[in-house]
Amino acid sequence: MAATVVRDIMTKNMVMIDHDKTALEAAKIMMEKGISSLFVVKDNHPIGIVTERDFIKKICAKELPVAEVKMSDIMSKILTTADPDTPIEVAIQRMVNHKIRRLPIMENGKLVGIITVTDLAKHLRTTLLLEGALSDSNSFDSMIATMDRDKY
Repeated sequence: MAATVVRDIMTKNMVMIDHDKTALEAAKIMMEKGISSLFVVKDNHPIGIVTERDFIKKICAKELPVAEVKMSDIMSKILTTADPDTPIEVAIQRMVNHKIRRLPIMENGKLVGIITVTDLAKHLRTTLLLEGALSDSNSFDSMIATMDRDKY
């Protein structure tokens, strides 16, 4: 059966960092885990997300000292969320409307997952394969492999 709601395709193992940790600490975690973003939390509640793009635009381009910059200073605020039973099409529209690449998935006030553009590309590939529209999966697999480093 094809995936229809975000629960079916979301990434469930998110990595979090406290709002008062430094960008250097975040960069080390991201490098060790091979991920491109971290959720920023305060009192165990997600308040934002920090991505590789935030590092480039808010630290590197401004030549700020990475060991002194706090997560709360560079994080992007969470603009919108979805719940696990949100239809995939609705989640995609929210991402497009808010111009975001990562959509936090919340359930009963708790962060339970994330949908990324990589998750959506994999879902599209599966859908196309099931419909028989994609015959050469090797080239698509190569594209997805390069996107895998952008898990969340």
